Amino acid sequence: MNPESSVELEAAAFRRLLKHLDDNKDVQNIDLMILADFCRNCLSKWYLAAAEERDIEMDYDQAREAVYGMPYSQWKENHQPPATAAQLEAFAAKQK
Repeated sequence: MNPESSVELEAAAFRRLLKHLDDNKDVQNIDLMILADFCRNCLSKWYLAAAEERDIEMDYDQAREAVYGMPYSQWKENHQPPATAAQLEAFAAKQK
């Protein structure tokens, strides 16, 4: 496979991942962290790091908006309930 095709496939897979996360807003970041050790915020940080590596001007809020599909504050207000005691316990256990 040539490098251009590889980049196209990687970009398509990333867009599909973002769509999947967007279609499943009920899956909370803390659940992702517990199960997969990454979340939407991690993706935002990786996106920002990739921009910085390429000297593309971007800040964390812009990276979050690219991942969340809206300003983070709006997403959090509309789709992120407070973590439950069980979620917090599971997350703490994973950190040990």
